[in-house]
Amino acid sequence: MLKLRLSRGGTKKRPVYKVVVADSRFARDGRFIEKVGFFNPLLPKEKKERVGLEAERIKYWLGQGAQPTTRVARILGENELMPMPANGNNPNKAVPKKERNKKEEDNKEAPKEEAPKAEAAPAAEAPKEEAPAAEAPKEEATKEEAPAEEKK
Repeated sequence: MLKLRLSRGGTKKRPVYKVVVADSRFARDGRFIEKVGFFNPLLPKEKKERVGLEAERIKYWLGQGAQPTTRVARILGENELMPMPANGNNPNKAVPKKERNKKEEDNKEAPKEEAPKAEAAPAAEAPKEEAPAAEAPKEEATKEEAPAEEKK
């Protein structure tokens, strides 16, 4: 499968990425089919030199079935080469793990509290079920009469 992805370059702690079209089986920084842009995350977002893309070639590869990775899809969305991907919002990301676990435990207890509410709803529906049950004895009576007639 063809992927539009980032290939890392630069030095230690000073990354610079190439946007490349590569087979998904190849190594991240290994063999690629074509370089279609670059991305420098160290520059401020306002600078034009942060991202450089060859729009025509990217559109061509997308048309050929190449799938962008999430990061490349975001870069392409910001540069209006494809629709912006859905925002992956994780509100618990900044919460320390211990506190996150406490919240999860609290959430697990909350459904237990909701369970009686769920039981109350069927109780409200029970009278509706009783009405057919009231008709059922009439049917049972006819069933009881039928065997009585067979005995005769």
